[in-house]
Amino acid sequence: MGRVIVKEERCKGCGYCIDVCKNESLNLNPDRRNSNGYNVAVFDEDRECSGCAMCADVCPDAALVVYR
Repeated sequence: MGRVIVKEERCKGCGYCIDVCKNESLNLNPDRRNSNGYNVAVFDEDRECSGCAMCADVCPDAALVVYR
């Protein structure tokens, strides 16, 4: 249904998006870091996304784009 694109260079790995995702479609990848050294959020393609955009709403860095 939905899909989340993470703008990795904007992500600071705060985890707010992970906390609000009711489908557990987002997580922090310990092996993936942006140029600032932050672990970034990643969208799990194997999980379903409802497209609710709560993750994008709570992101303080506007690092997420949600497609429905």
